Amino acid sequence: MYGLLDCNNFYASCERVFNPSLNGKPVVVLSNNDGCVIARSAEAKTLGIPMGEPAYKLKELIETNQVAVFSSNYVLYGDMSHRVMTVIQQFVPEIEIYSIDEAFLMFDGFENINLYELGGKIVQTTTRNTGIPVSLGIAPTKTLAKVASKFAKKYKNYKGVCIIDSDEKREKALKLFEINDVWGIGRQFTKKLQYYGVKTAWDFTQRSKSWVRRELGVVGERTWLELRGTPCIEMDSSVTKKSICTSRSFGERLTELAPISEAVANFAASCAEKLRKQQSLASVLMVFIHTNPFASNQPQYSNQLLLQLPVPTNDTTEIIRFALAALKSIYKDGYRYKKAGVIITEIVPERPFQGDLFDVRNRDKYSKIMGVMDSLNESYGKQKVKIAAQGFDRKWKLKNEKLSPCYTTKLSDVLEIKAE
Repeated sequence: MYGLLDCNNFYASCERVFNPSLNGKPVVVLSNNDGCVIARSAEAKTLGIPMGEPAYKLKELIETNQVAVFSSNYVLYGDMSHRVMTVIQQFVPEIEIYSIDEAFLMFDGFENINLYELGGKIVQTTTRNTGIPVSLGIAPTKTLAKVASKFAKKYKNYKGVCIIDSDEKREKALKLFEINDVWGIGRQFTKKLQYYGVKTAWDFTQRSKSWVRRELGVVGERTWLELRGTPCIEMDSSVTKKSICTSRSFGERLTELAPISEAVANFAASCAEKLRKQQSLASVLMVFIHTNPFASNQPQYSNQLLLQLPVPTNDTTEIIRFALAALKSIYKDGYRYKKAGVIITEIVPERPFQGDLFDVRNRDKYSKIMGVMDSLNESYGKQKVKIAAQGFDRKWKLKNEKLSPCYTTKLSDVLEIKAE
């Protein structure tokens, strides 16, 4: 049996953990540069605030209904996610972190244990220890576990846990589940299935295997089998990423190379740090920049450059050097740039290391330097030690006027309780 634990309204719930006065009130979280709504509490959904709606269009609705608005605080959300995953690991030996607010659980070897009681304990303990309300779906396949988790979240009578462990329960659940909500059924598949009269997940399972294979290919067939109770998607406990991307929209339009270079250096440094954390090296690096495609009254430009690194590396100084060289070759004057980013791919394990006969860089020396830098930053705070190219002005920094404190990761932001 598989489980899918989902944090309810995760970003909004993170804000509420340290500000209980928000409980029962509408809360929304905005995207980078305070642009669009990317998270909503249940109360905000009830008000009709749509996902992805630009914040400026909601100004009157927000003011009239006293909606609490926050900038994205990814440092806080990431740390709270880590706390949730740590609690889950106390109950099951194998989990797969699927996203910042979701994780699959493997219940192999739990045949003689009451899964409903165990599920309830996982939900209650996670909520109590972290303050984040969660829901848990349990079923014979990952896709059915996703379905079950939706019911656990939607209906209070489940008390946070829904189990699909019989054909009768599976049929009842799938008949109530719209096809566009099925994990693995994207927008294009939904259009095609609705054209053929498939409206629910149950309708989909009643189609023949040959029809599904012909119309939706191997991916669709795998989802079809999963909905019928046949496991096809295995657990992936590996946390090693196959590619890493760090990019941001600038807080203001940039027209000079210097601040863009500073931003790209920071993006490259972030990629290098993530590589070291997962004990990996990257072989390929790409840098991209572009203007605002929606500003039709302004000159448009976008470009990217892919570089094959001479030797796989996770050295911040080396990755920054190549990233800035790539940026310099694609940058053009006369444009108002909106966004830049660094992507690293062809990631390989740190050991064994495949060197190059003509490599003259002292890699042992720089590896030790990176280790010391990571250790200092972990002890004293993020970017306390950094490369000079990362700069200090940060004119490119995101707009986040409604950012909440980093309660769990910054000493100066820790809550203070004054007793009288």
